[in-house]
Amino acid sequence: MDWLLARQARIEKKLAQRHLHDGSLVLYDVSSSYYEGHTCPLARLGHNRDGKQGLPIIVYGLLTDSEGRPVAVDVYPGNTGDPTTVPDQVEKLRQRFGLSRVVLVGDRGMLTEAQIDKLKQHPGLGWISALRGLAIRELVESGSLQLSLFDQVNLAEISSPAYPGERLVACFNPLLADERRRKRRELIEATEKDLSKIAATVKRRTRTPLSEAEIALKVGKVLNHYKVAKHFVLTIADGVFGWTRREESIRREGQLDGVYVVRTSEPESRCSAQDTVRRYKSLAQVERAFRSLKGIDVRIRPIYHRTEDHVRAHILLCMLAFYVEWHMRRDLAPLLFDDEELSHMRKHRDPVAPAESSPSAKAKKVDRVTADGFPVHSFDTLLRELSTRCRNTCRIPADPSAATFQQLTEPTPVQTRAYQLLGL
Repeated sequence: MDWLLARQARIEKKLAQRHLHDGSLVLYDVSSSYYEGHTCPLARLGHNRDGKQGLPIIVYGLLTDSEGRPVAVDVYPGNTGDPTTVPDQVEKLRQRFGLSRVVLVGDRGMLTEAQIDKLKQHPGLGWISALRGLAIRELVESGSLQLSLFDQVNLAEISSPAYPGERLVACFNPLLADERRRKRRELIEATEKDLSKIAATVKRRTRTPLSEAEIALKVGKVLNHYKVAKHFVLTIADGVFGWTRREESIRREGQLDGVYVVRTSEPESRCSAQDTVRRYKSLAQVERAFRSLKGIDVRIRPIYHRTEDHVRAHILLCMLAFYVEWHMRRDLAPLLFDDEELSHMRKHRDPVAPAESSPSAKAKKVDRVTADGFPVHSFDTLLRELSTRCRNTCRIPADPSAATFQQLTEPTPVQTRAYQLLGL
């Protein structure tokens, strides 16, 4: 691991030379994994994405090309905020990799206003991100975004004096709107159910009434759990508790269900409105990388290493393992449930409408047979199939002193096809 860490800069530079060039689209996102132990100085309490409450975490940022192929990884203490990692990536792209012209794609929590202001100081560095809900509300109230636009189209380019020199692409997804309405309704109903229990407890305690502080503590736990406090008006006093819905607040929030706005510094000559949305949505490739890193094959978590250097080497090793997996999945796609036409379809399909599988992918899922007549596999089951091939060390029983020799078992038809696809 010490040997590997000492060569990280060289490895990443070589990957960048292979997969990035001037004008490339670069995807960046941050995740974290929980740490078991107490010795590593990187392990700090922070936003635990793994749901392991009370355990320290270690933060890492992954840089990939436009297809989600990993190029570089950085490791940070667990209490590091996502936006503060962006300057390191800018320095890496411009100084270490020598790229004078790139487009950085990050989510709205990563490329904040403060970070975008810093990016604007670097000529040649473009970016694509999205607006937060409050900023979208301000666009609607200022008249820059007319929601009636979406009566005819699901995507429209707008402008606003609040964002000079930027292009804004407003989108509306009706399925996303339905999902958000459903989720809000369920959260409000769940909150009211728990508040009703508290109200019943308060009403029952007549001999020793609950104090205002005790009631507020119980109510606070419920509201912090469901995160919909803004939709309720509360009445709390000694021995008294009641609530009502803020119907106007619920209605106003519902107006923006399914609406999102992508922002970019790229001119239309280099990136159309449709391509801007497609490129922002390509961040899903980094999320897929995180799922693979945390899955049962790579297993980046939990982290046990005692020293900072070994933690960094561990995460680099996991990134390189996913790099191998990424290429294997691409080459083995004809044998997998994966959609072989996905990369082509992403460039031409409606960027706002829900994605659909290609006819060939749908056929594989229904028939469970590839176009070549082989059974369709998941990546895990195909690896298990490949692992059954053995190299046996043999010796002739009649002559114990004879030299040993090795013999490979004959590959099955599926193994032979997999080796062909991998170029082995």
